[in-house]
Amino acid sequence: MSAAEVDLDQLSESERLVLEQYTGVTGQDPAEAIPLLRRSQWNVQIAISKFFDGEGPDPLEEARAAMSQPEQPYQPGPGINLMNEDLLQQTRPVNRASDPAPRVDTQPENQPVYRPPFILALLFTPFNLVYRILLNSFRLFGTLFPFLPRLFHATASPALHGARQNTTGRRPLAPKDTAARFIREFEEEYGSNPLSFLENGYNMALERAHRELKFLLVVLLSPEHDDTHSWVRETLLSPDVVEFINPPNGNGDVIVWGGNVRDSEAYQVANSLRVTKFPFAAVICHTPNASSTAMSVVARIAGPLPASEFKQRLTTAVTTNQGPLSQIRQDRNQQQASRSLREEQDSAYERSLAIDRERTRLRREAEAARHREEQEAAERQAAEEKRQLDLAQWKLWRVQSLGTEPGTEVKDTVRISVRLPSGERIMRRFAPQADIEELYAVVECYEVLQDESRSTDVEKPEGFEHQYGFRLVSPMPRAVYAVEDGGTIREKIGRGGNLLVEPIEEDDDEDEEESVDNSG
Repeated sequence: MSAAEVDLDQLSESERLVLEQYTGVTGQDPAEAIPLLRRSQWNVQIAISKFFDGEGPDPLEEARAAMSQPEQPYQPGPGINLMNEDLLQQTRPVNRASDPAPRVDTQPENQPVYRPPFILALLFTPFNLVYRILLNSFRLFGTLFPFLPRLFHATASPALHGARQNTTGRRPLAPKDTAARFIREFEEEYGSNPLSFLENGYNMALERAHRELKFLLVVLLSPEHDDTHSWVRETLLSPDVVEFINPPNGNGDVIVWGGNVRDSEAYQVANSLRVTKFPFAAVICHTPNASSTAMSVVARIAGPLPASEFKQRLTTAVTTNQGPLSQIRQDRNQQQASRSLREEQDSAYERSLAIDRERTRLRREAEAARHREEQEAAERQAAEEKRQLDLAQWKLWRVQSLGTEPGTEVKDTVRISVRLPSGERIMRRFAPQADIEELYAVVECYEVLQDESRSTDVEKPEGFEHQYGFRLVSPMPRAVYAVEDGGTIREKIGRGGNLLVEPIEEDDDEDEEESVDNSG
């Protein structure tokens, strides 16, 4: 198959929708599903029917085959009874792969059941009794002469076949409920159910057998036949047959679906399988040699048979078709193993990608943090450089407003000696009305005062708020003359004094703030 035939990009939106619906029901690969959908004119119902039932034969190809190799019709010998179904099956060449398993149209789950009014049902009760008596008489007559029912089925119209479904007097139910009723009646009649009948409809049983690649044993019972009860007890429920269908290890390849032909679904299945003799059993399985999707009837067992012969026919049907099914199971297991390995590889790849993405994210965050720290450091350095420039400009501006030192002729001057952290001493006289801040300014601008070549026309730096980074204290007794307290030098210190410059550290600021808070 070419790549163009399975290229999903070439499909229209409606065709893609049909493909999704079809693959969702059948689970078929799109490469095989698209050709089947094309042959079905993109009708999803027709395609699903072809998938489970197999595609019908092509009349043109059959005509060509007949012209090239004519097939002789089968002629039974004069000594053969045409009504003996078992003998016909043994002598007539049957192509099992060409006998597809039928599907039936069952009653929908939610279809309401029509109930006539009570008065009308009461009026028609005599006619209903007469009809039932005639119908039971006809059934008895048909049992004595088996060719009459088959002749009726061959000549009656489909409408009459459909009408037959409602003449048994049994309430029509949904397929699942019908199966539950059959199992309940079976257990009431024959005891426990060792065969484990599927509690579902025939079509669902067919789909399960196709999905799980198992054999489907269809058992159709007619309580009107005298051999039904003995066949069920002695053949169907015999230990050998039960052990073959449900082995002790629980690894059986056969699933069982049963039905009572008095029910609508089982009756349709019997008509589709062309059953002419009861009790009846059929073995259905997937036949890959005939079609990639068909379910075929590989064995038909009609009439009462001993348990040994019934088991032998089941064994033959299962053994003959076990090889292809085992190969398909092996292929599916390999595909599942490959799919699981691919999923594990994809999961490992996704985990690796997640780890790589996490590493990339952490690396980006680290780089962003480093860039941010470098930027903050640069900003702090720039701010510090600007502060130093503003401080130097402020000192030049402040020196301009200090004025000259008072001479000795000025009375009441205050003589202050300040010792710097470097060991130098500042000796200066201040006017008695000078503010304590002027003393701080002299200490702050001492280096600028020593430079006689300084600028004399400097403006105050814009936006700069100067703060003194030291305090003046007297050693003995210790007293702090804070600039924030204000006042004149004469009021704070007196006529003179010796002071020390004590730098203010950040820890000292925090201690002072805490002491202020505690005192408050």
